[in-house]
Amino acid sequence: MTKMTRRHALLAGAALPLAAAVRPARAAAPMMGPARPPFNRFTLGSFEVTTILAGSRTVPDPQTIFGLNVAPDRFAAVSEAAMIPADKAQFFFTPTVVNTGAELVLFDTGLAPRGTVAALEAAGYTPDQIDTVIITHMHGDHIGGLMENGTETFSNARYVTGAVEFDAWDMSGDESFETKMRPLAEKTRFLEDGDEAAPGVTAVAAFGHTPGHMAYRLESDGKALLLSADFANHYVWSLAHPDWEVLYDRDKEAAAATRRRLLDMLAAERMPFIGYHMPFPALGYVEKQETGYRYLPASYQMMLE
Repeated sequence: MTKMTRRHALLAGAALPLAAAVRPARAAAPMMGPARPPFNRFTLGSFEVTTILAGSRTVPDPQTIFGLNVAPDRFAAVSEAAMIPADKAQFFFTPTVVNTGAELVLFDTGLAPRGTVAALEAAGYTPDQIDTVIITHMHGDHIGGLMENGTETFSNARYVTGAVEFDAWDMSGDESFETKMRPLAEKTRFLEDGDEAAPGVTAVAAFGHTPGHMAYRLESDGKALLLSADFANHYVWSLAHPDWEVLYDRDKEAAAATRRRLLDMLAAERMPFIGYHMPFPALGYVEKQETGYRYLPASYQMMLE
């Protein structure tokens, strides 16, 4: 019997017909399309924090909203440097759920009940489990999920918001305010700067975007996080350049001053924050630079708690 060497085996394999050496093709896997996880959960001390994606959409011509006081070539150059297009933007709408161990708190409610409830349920919650709804300000994309056709979305909840903010909208005649927020006034507690919205949750005045816009500081077991709402509405065109004017800022000068104050605080304390319109999952940090600020999306920091 002839001994088969490794060299002989390789030569024998090479001599096989090509069809015998090639595995038969299988049916191609179907294209699944883009997908985004609808929630992100982490711990902050003894709190459990979940951001939920209540909606997202592509918006054309972003310089009609951001950088109103900036030349188009400057806007384009900054966008290119950040590797994002200057002619379109992706908007995100991100309420936050905080389980303090004693109560389940929802911060803002999205554009409408449907999207918010779907994201909430994907995260494992039902609307009737929400104990407290905290509204940062009265723009429609924050109060839109409160009610539909006169029916409360969060049937067992009490409500908390800033007194200055509510009073500013009280005489506005705004349809969204009248149909979503005013019917809940008798169930709402009104806060001032520094008041406690819930145990471990403190109101932080962030006026400018709206007259009484509030951020909220979470603190648990020595850990802190800022729920910053809309003090900066884009990670490049607003946060990185706080003096760029934003269409939706009611008082543009005050909004810019608020951005600088809160950005300085976040950078100095190296504190994470959740921005309602930051790229989902909306969690990141701020680095101060010589001419402005830089947004640093969170990676695994909160996994190490």
